[in-house]
Amino acid sequence: MAYTIEQIAAALGADALGAVDIEVDSVAEPADAGPAQLALAMKPEYAEGLSQGNARAAMLWQGADWQALGLEAAIISPRPRFALSGLSAMMDPGQGWSDGVHPSAVVDDTAELGEGVVIGPLAVIGKGAKLGAGTVVGPQCFVGSDVTIGAQGFLREGVRIGARVCIGDRFIAQPGAVVGSDGFSYVTPEESGAEKVRQTLGDQGEIKAQKHARIHSLGAVSIGDDVEVGANSTIDRGTVRDTVIGSGTKIDNLVHIGHNCVIGTDCLLCGQVGMAGSVKVGNNVIMAGQTGVADNIFVGDNVITGGATKLMSNVPKGRVMLGYPAIQMDAQMEVYKGLRRLKRLFKDVADLKKTVSNHSQSE
Repeated sequence: MAYTIEQIAAALGADALGAVDIEVDSVAEPADAGPAQLALAMKPEYAEGLSQGNARAAMLWQGADWQALGLEAAIISPRPRFALSGLSAMMDPGQGWSDGVHPSAVVDDTAELGEGVVIGPLAVIGKGAKLGAGTVVGPQCFVGSDVTIGAQGFLREGVRIGARVCIGDRFIAQPGAVVGSDGFSYVTPEESGAEKVRQTLGDQGEIKAQKHARIHSLGAVSIGDDVEVGANSTIDRGTVRDTVIGSGTKIDNLVHIGHNCVIGTDCLLCGQVGMAGSVKVGNNVIMAGQTGVADNIFVGDNVITGGATKLMSNVPKGRVMLGYPAIQMDAQMEVYKGLRRLKRLFKDVADLKKTVSNHSQSE
């Protein structure tokens, strides 16, 4: 679908300049943009590519001289990257799936489908499931018994939602996401080596072979509104109470959230974050890729962790953490600088020892 520059700017709350009746049907990087595409030159360094492309119009930064860049029209936003959020939604062509319920889908007679629900090929909708208006269930998805998904949900290919999971409005799950898998909970008849090590920090005591008995997951998963779950991520159901994901939280690909975890609102969990059971995370927390979180700890509001950080104890609100074991980022960087100086330090000490030794011998 094509839009005029004026229409796009109005939708984004941005300024339209020049020939605002120019129509564009997609976006492109400046060097690749054609006449019917809107070039995304949102920083001065990106605009250097405009001369290599054929764009007539571009989205630019505040204060940009669009005419000097050889453009016929421009969209100016005080925060172009934020405007890109709305622009990308306008220009998204979707997955190309058909409307309605596909003939190959299996929908239980007791399931409730809201107005405009789409069910793709080979999808399965279990008994008592409730899908809100406008929700789209993609090909080969599974929605278990008594699951509730709110309005305008979107399940990409191969998503699995376990029984009794409750999800709010505008939920998005990328291909292969699993919500409501059983928790990793096992117990031994006698105190295990792992339990002893937790107490002694190293001594297992007498080592015995032990069998592991499974603890079933009786809880489910409760997810708020506007939550997204990335491809091949997994969220375990609770042992007795539900695992909880707060509204507005965004979860990247290959993230694991263990049983009984409680995640606050508007958190960002980046790729390969791993969270053990019964972790409680506050609001507006950002965990960079490969952050690991030990079980039963608390992470306060507005905490930020750097890549590959390992949290092994509670973190107060507002802290910025890095490293393994995690300490505050500024302290970790000083430690890192010290490590880099070790080779030179060893050489300096060796030279000093040699000097002292030679001085002693000369006496």
